[in-house]
Amino acid sequence: MYAIVDIETTGGKFNEEGMTEIAIHKFDGKKVVDKFITLVNPEIPIQPFVVQLTGINDKMLVKAPKFHEIAKQIIEITEGCILVAHNANFDYRILRNEFRRLGYNYVKDTLCTVELSRKLIPDQESYSLGKLCRSLGIPMSDRHRANGDAVATVKLFKMLLNKDVEKIIIKANVKSEGKTQLKKASTSLTDKFVKILNKSPRKTGVFYLHNPKGDIIYIGKNRNIRNGVNQLLLRTSKRAKTLHKQIDDISFEETGSILIANIKSNEEVSINKPYFNAPKRNHIPTTVFNIENALLIDMGRNTAEKSVFLLQNGQIKGFAYIELAHQINHIGIVENILFPIDNSLYNRHEIKKFLEGGKFKKIIRIETE
Repeated sequence: MYAIVDIETTGGKFNEEGMTEIAIHKFDGKKVVDKFITLVNPEIPIQPFVVQLTGINDKMLVKAPKFHEIAKQIIEITEGCILVAHNANFDYRILRNEFRRLGYNYVKDTLCTVELSRKLIPDQESYSLGKLCRSLGIPMSDRHRANGDAVATVKLFKMLLNKDVEKIIIKANVKSEGKTQLKKASTSLTDKFVKILNKSPRKTGVFYLHNPKGDIIYIGKNRNIRNGVNQLLLRTSKRAKTLHKQIDDISFEETGSILIANIKSNEEVSINKPYFNAPKRNHIPTTVFNIENALLIDMGRNTAEKSVFLLQNGQIKGFAYIELAHQINHIGIVENILFPIDNSLYNRHEIKKFLEGGKFKKIIRIETE
């Protein structure tokens, strides 16, 4: 049994793409016996060139199911099947990445119709799906949409099966990574991990993992909280596996600025001393700023907001969130709404790294009397 798959994505950095559409045709070698087709809300923006290519835009996906809501259906329809796709490495990689984010090791044997076509239909000018189907007289519709491309791949795969009468080439080209990887699979799709990932925003900030009693057992921070949680759930060390068993819930605080996330998480770890946060052993050098008095402007928690750090006489006084641009120029307003932070070596070192790296959006020097 085969599961012929086509997936559309947001585009973007390798292994950071989100799925926007998937079509699966369950094929018994002669006919399609089941189908699963849906748009998917990737929760990240689609790259403009992808919108032009596929016609799928962000507005179309607002009410579409998120991947965790369709994961079980994908597992069920592909159960016992060899995964078939045109450029199978891409579709299989996207599926595995999406399942990894849920803490599930999705493993399948795969067949690539590009590789099969090169062997069974040699000397073609191009092996892209569109050009290959055109040269073979295979009708296509809805090009660069998941179902349109999946239907074309079904027809192409039928032709390849017919050409390989003894099925020798087909069998020889099945990639059986699954048989070795399956033994290594130690994680499973659980309601607990799905709940935790679903609650985790794709925002910069600090996150807190709790045990069933509500105690904080781990504090982390990330530019993308969901990615940070996902990376933690994918760790395979003995300590990480023990942590996984104890996780029951998550809470978080959006900070907008990764610098604030670094400072707050360090402070929270010092106060709460979570069991699974390893103690820091790095030596932090004495830090002297090259400016004495300034407002250091960074990202806020939304597009209308900025975060502002106050330096006075070479000392860190704290930070504030400001929505109105004119407020930044009034030191008195900033001082009134300031969240004080410790003028510690760690905080000074983190702010100096930002200064030296040119990461602040703006620096406003303050005149002193």
